[in-house]
Amino acid sequence: MVASSAAWMQAAEKPNVLFIAVDDLRVELGCYGDTVVKSPNIDKLASRGLLFEQAYCQQAVCNPSRASMLTGLGLDTLQIHDLPTHFRERVPDVVTLPQHFMQSGYETRDVGKIFHNWIQVEYKGDAASWSVPAVMHFNSHGNDKPLVEGKLPRNLSEVPRTEMMDVPDEAYFDGRIAQLAVEAMNEVKDEPFFLAVGFWKPHAPFNPPKKYWDLYERSEIELAMNRDQPTNVPGIAMHDGREILRGFKDRPDGRPTLEEERALRHGYYAATSFVDAQIGKVLDELDRLKLRESTLVVFWSDHGFHLGEKTLWAKTSNFELDARVPMIISLPGQTEAMRTSAIVELLDVYPTLVDLCGLEQPASGLEGVSLRPLFEDPAGSVQAAALTQHCRPAYPKPGEAPEAMGYSIRTPRFRYTEWRDYEDGSVIATELYDHENDPQEMKNVIGSKLGKREQPKLRALLDQTRSRQ
Repeated sequence: MVASSAAWMQAAEKPNVLFIAVDDLRVELGCYGDTVVKSPNIDKLASRGLLFEQAYCQQAVCNPSRASMLTGLGLDTLQIHDLPTHFRERVPDVVTLPQHFMQSGYETRDVGKIFHNWIQVEYKGDAASWSVPAVMHFNSHGNDKPLVEGKLPRNLSEVPRTEMMDVPDEAYFDGRIAQLAVEAMNEVKDEPFFLAVGFWKPHAPFNPPKKYWDLYERSEIELAMNRDQPTNVPGIAMHDGREILRGFKDRPDGRPTLEEERALRHGYYAATSFVDAQIGKVLDELDRLKLRESTLVVFWSDHGFHLGEKTLWAKTSNFELDARVPMIISLPGQTEAMRTSAIVELLDVYPTLVDLCGLEQPASGLEGVSLRPLFEDPAGSVQAAALTQHCRPAYPKPGEAPEAMGYSIRTPRFRYTEWRDYEDGSVIATELYDHENDPQEMKNVIGSKLGKREQPKLRALLDQTRSRQ
């Protein structure tokens, strides 16, 4: 029998929080049942935490997802759907998750990418959230080039958007972030802390050190399942995959060859193992300092990713592979593995940590729900559906309203999506995927007998879910 959350948290009194973020991570980890990806450190965390099997982001692109999670506000409230707009331009006085902990007596630190990397604007993170200035928190992913003494070794991968060099972990951002996070933990170990550690991988380019590529045999890496577009899918649901496909513009069809697809997947898996190793260094230091008994650990990704499924690459859709994220919460001193299939959102993390750590609710209000009941009853539920939304165009110009918004809810059985005109709210297109019979979302059944029966209920649930955010 798993001890109650009250027992764990009472034993910790004022628990520390180790808040670990990763970028673009699919739910492809050993602890989620994947047999290809090597993720021993995240798997170890899952062996002493609550693993959320059905956690979803608010939007499958970095800035909106992180802004929503870290402010506790839904995207219709924030009105953020692009990369450059900072949330304080929309809600200047909002109290962020780390800021609320700081105001509650915690030392808050940021090492790495937690808020979006607004390199092009004055904010460069969010100074109001941290007790001391953040480090390695803003930059461009394209600037994550290896730094070594002497001459760089040869790049052993010729595939665009990949790089394979025999260099130390610390040559890249994430290796240095792990080092700095260990140093920060030692600096704050004697006081209540909220230490946020944000890793930049496995975001493209896929350029982990060679030893992580060597964990996988190229010949054993399979191509994506279901590489065709879904049947009856509306065009607005798809996108151009520019983040990856821009590297293949010189190809006759603008797309990678099958062998290049295999190399891209290889690079992504290697990058996942690379970031897993860096997470392991941070968690090992937590154990070495004997802080596990007093520290709550949160692990999450800002959204998922496509690697050729449905013809798609990267993110910016409402499909399951983009919307679903890995998430684990380990209570102080927890020694038992727990799993829940309850539908949850990243939006729920802020109220959950406030609840678990016994803090007062922030004055600005929160739009998610506490997940604490799931520690008492992992088989229970906290909400009927998770809301993910994405606009079109996928990357609207700063300051310009989108042309359309796709609102998508995930229930235990269905994914239901409505694409609506952004100005007048009229419905442009609808999608319904039956996960009981079609877990890969390859057939839009909105026009079927099942679709006609379920759509009125799902439309009402969509409106209800939107109304609480």
